[in-house]
Amino acid sequence: MNLKIAVLSGDGIGPEVTKESVKVLKAVAEVYGHTFEFQEALVGAIAIDEKENPLPEETLALCKSSDAVLFGAIGDPKYDNNPDAKVRPEQGLLKLRKELGLFANIRPITAYDSLLEKSPLKKEIIQGTDMVIYRELTGGIYFGEKKLNEDKTIASDLCEYSQIEIERIAHLAFKAAQVRRKKVTLVDKANVLETSRLWRRVVTALSKQYPDVRLDFLFVDNAAMQMILNPSQFDVILTENMFGDIISDEGSVIGGSIGLLASASVGDGTALFEPIHGSYPQATGKNIANPIASILSAAMLLGHFGLNEEAKRIQDAVDRTLKNNIVSVDINKENPSSTSLIGDVIAEMILVDDQSISSSFFENIKLGKSVYI
Repeated sequence: MNLKIAVLSGDGIGPEVTKESVKVLKAVAEVYGHTFEFQEALVGAIAIDEKENPLPEETLALCKSSDAVLFGAIGDPKYDNNPDAKVRPEQGLLKLRKELGLFANIRPITAYDSLLEKSPLKKEIIQGTDMVIYRELTGGIYFGEKKLNEDKTIASDLCEYSQIEIERIAHLAFKAAQVRRKKVTLVDKANVLETSRLWRRVVTALSKQYPDVRLDFLFVDNAAMQMILNPSQFDVILTENMFGDIISDEGSVIGGSIGLLASASVGDGTALFEPIHGSYPQATGKNIANPIASILSAAMLLGHFGLNEEAKRIQDAVDRTLKNNIVSVDINKENPSSTSLIGDVIAEMILVDDQSISSSFFENIKLGKSVYI
């Protein structure tokens, strides 16, 4: 398969983790005979600095002409700490989602057996957790009309949804549930918000098209609590933009690190794949960031194009890397591995059949010896 992939590394640790994803994708291409063409472009704070625009026109044009977008991270403290900034890095990502029609964000959350002790939650609570969150991405309060009075003492943000916006992501969630454990949980605030009552009516009506899938409901405050008390109860969570943003980040606690969580943003055209950890400016340039979320996002990219065997090869390599404690400082503070070494190990396991790699390979890595067999 030939794929043109736009690489938008962005800010902070984005370039470091994205470099490892590209490394892993090149290993996949070599093993399976694919051709992946990578082309880089600016987005976020670095684009503002160089082009005075968080999403330059040439970047948007590249994304629209590509098969997929591999995204790093955006954000910079000089904008985060300035509430009066007129142009912000995040505006570039919001516009990109809108321009590409990326209406659904998909975030898998898994409790890896080898990392159960790393989570702040009890092992018996999180064991067996395997859920996916379908978050609506181009509507709601983030995109609604925003008002601020002249003396800046009163502000408002409009939350608005249409039936069509709800239906299109609900179909994706129900179809995902059909090949999983056949359960969809709609998270809303229907006891207070009119938009949530619309979500509940529309999703209830649509569920009749999927009689094999069970639908239940949770208010978002209860859902946030249940994510901590009993996360394994969830299969597919369906929710609106802001609620999905909050509970998917909450879900990062389950796995022990936000550096493990991948995501895909899909819609009518070019899809985008990104880790959810943000730009983490404190770690920039230190080669300590966790690249696994970005690498798993690359696996989701492959799965999006039906390259399921290739995606599983990445996932298996990641799993074995975690089991052998080749992990970054967010998971192992005593003996961490660098960002680039983790990428090297995963790429090597793809190039060489994972099962043929002996335990001595990992022992040599821990002793600081060469990764290459």
